[in-house]
Amino acid sequence: MHDPGGPAHTVVIGCGALGRELVTLAAGLPGVEVTCLPARLHNRPERIAGAVRERLDRIRTERGQGVRVFVAYADCGTGGALDVALAGTGVERLAGAHCYEVYAGSDAFAAMADEEPGTFYLTDFLARQFDTLVWAGLGLDRHPKLLPQLFGNYRRLVYLAQTDDPELDRRARSAAERLGLAYERRLVGLGDLRPAIEALGAAGVAS
Repeated sequence: MHDPGGPAHTVVIGCGALGRELVTLAAGLPGVEVTCLPARLHNRPERIAGAVRERLDRIRTERGQGVRVFVAYADCGTGGALDVALAGTGVERLAGAHCYEVYAGSDAFAAMADEEPGTFYLTDFLARQFDTLVWAGLGLDRHPKLLPQLFGNYRRLVYLAQTDDPELDRRARSAAERLGLAYERRLVGLGDLRPAIEALGAAGVAS
């Protein structure tokens, strides 16, 4: 990440589940700084809007009201609460319903959803953190009998890969087997995330 004490044209408030990718993208963009909220919010979407607004208010208190801020969250299950929290602030967020749509691209994601509505998605981050955020996060480590209740309506697991990593492929495939789902892998890279973040750097240069 950039030095938090140095000047920044734009501060990106990011989801911790996108942290590695956001830092990589921002590293080549002078004046763009990344600060991430805890990835565990991925499992608690009702807390995202409040956490984002709290971080936004803190940034503006510390940096001044003129600092430009971008929120690297899609709606992410907040049911519109994130947009309500950002209303009137002049701050934009990632377009889309969730990170899966951001990575896959809106049209491609819509096609996948139409093809099989009962799809569970993983990203690179979730493939790495499956045991912590999904298996233990949903209580399946303690209560395996919950599996049919939680995943009975799913038919397949699609791993939306950001990188071509055989180890992550193995982990994602193992996750599908544990959940009893058919497995597919689609190498999507950074999808719509890359142009959204790179545009912030371009705007900083223009300003």
